[in-house]
Amino acid sequence: MADSKAQSVAFVRKTPIPQAPPPISEAGPLAWIRTNLFSGVFNSILTIIAFYVVIRFVMGVFPWFYNGVWDASSIRECKDKLDGLTGGCFAVLADRWDHLLFGFSYPPEGYWRIVLSFVLLMVAAAPLLFANLPRKMLYFTGFFPFLAYWLIWGGSIWVSMTLLAIIIATGFIYRLVAIQIDVEMRKIVAMGIGAICGVGLAYLLYLGASELSFIAGSIGTEGIVALIANKAFWAASIFTYVFFIPMGIFIGYAIYNSYEDGGLVSVVAALLFFGVAISYLVGPIWMGVNFILPIELEAVASRDMGGFMLNMVLGTVCVSLSIPLGIVLALGRQSDMPLIKGVCVVFIEFIRGVPLITLLFVANVMLAYFLPPSSNFDLILRVIIMITMFSAAYIAEVIRGGLAALPKGQYEAADSLGLNYNQATQLIILPQALKISIPGIVNVAVGLFKDTTLVSIISMFDLVGMIRGPIQNSTEWISVYWEVYGFGALLFFVVCYSISQYSQWLERQLATDHR
Repeated sequence: MADSKAQSVAFVRKTPIPQAPPPISEAGPLAWIRTNLFSGVFNSILTIIAFYVVIRFVMGVFPWFYNGVWDASSIRECKDKLDGLTGGCFAVLADRWDHLLFGFSYPPEGYWRIVLSFVLLMVAAAPLLFANLPRKMLYFTGFFPFLAYWLIWGGSIWVSMTLLAIIIATGFIYRLVAIQIDVEMRKIVAMGIGAICGVGLAYLLYLGASELSFIAGSIGTEGIVALIANKAFWAASIFTYVFFIPMGIFIGYAIYNSYEDGGLVSVVAALLFFGVAISYLVGPIWMGVNFILPIELEAVASRDMGGFMLNMVLGTVCVSLSIPLGIVLALGRQSDMPLIKGVCVVFIEFIRGVPLITLLFVANVMLAYFLPPSSNFDLILRVIIMITMFSAAYIAEVIRGGLAALPKGQYEAADSLGLNYNQATQLIILPQALKISIPGIVNVAVGLFKDTTLVSIISMFDLVGMIRGPIQNSTEWISVYWEVYGFGALLFFVVCYSISQYSQWLERQLATDHR
């Protein structure tokens, strides 16, 4: 009786039945292959053709790698070891790796300095690239450029430390004028700085007008080209003579007129302090400290820099400088002040209309004619300035597109919160504009890094310059092409692909409006 009653009670499952696995054709590798490679007749044909091309390519290239020679002293010895087989002469990489990476003139005992600099670069860049790292690491990020300069170029460490101290003091000057002092005191400061800058600009324009008139007189009027150039320089000279005083007054008044918000007067005050300190304080300070506590490395001249190291130095420095300069140019082009907007527009359009190779030739040849005869302007510094200007012009247009993409309501919201121009730009406008501009900025940065190989045209021995010059012109490796150029392409691919992957990751992290 009890058994029949127990059997009549309904069974109640306390846990759900496990889901049945999907069919093999709907999950796993087979599903991926069917979806992505053989989803239709046309895609299946393309997949088969692609497989055929890849297999033929691998079959053709594999023997070249497999039979490659890594131990030889010349191309002739490589061919003797191959004995008619197809194979690459990779011995050139084993023999000249140091030249490809560091150039042929950099002291071999100083290679550790280069390696340490780029290891520290990864540490310094980490807090800028990943937001979850401690913010205190930014102190090392700000210190790193001065440490890296000392490691790579050598000399006394106090040169870099003095420059760092001046930059920190410049930041304090900016904050003092912009935030710390009251409006009445800032008004007095703006009056003095405006007078200094107005008189200084008028004097510079007067000197420029005199130089233009001298050039016009030197050209002469023989021939149609000389006549046109003569008239053009005379016109520019007369224009400058007429407007050098009004332009000085305009600049002085513009600086004085900015005392209430502290924007322009703070920037100009900081720049004036920086210029005076660089001109008159750097030398006495570092020489005095170095006399008391000498800390030095073997100095290396810029002409001894070369190899992939030079490409990395140019790419890292120029990208780091061109992004803030591009932001300033983009904001200047959006400015309501006609002079600032005009200068930014002329700069951007002129630089974008000139090939980079032309600017490099100007840096290498023509820039020396505009400097005093006794001046020694470092070639790498000249190249950095030109490449930075070139890249900044393109980045400025990318950021201007990001600024134009912001709704007008963002600007109105900043005004409704009572934020001034600096606060609205830093807290509301720029963060959104830069997020929109990430793909364009990364595109310019990757292109800039690859364009650093153009310095080989002006006899700088970067990676391409080393291949085209000392390596291929040597009797040992005179006909080696694929191995060294392939190695160079691999180095550039690794760097550019890493930048591209990071930018895509950053876009996904910042895609807060799609979550």
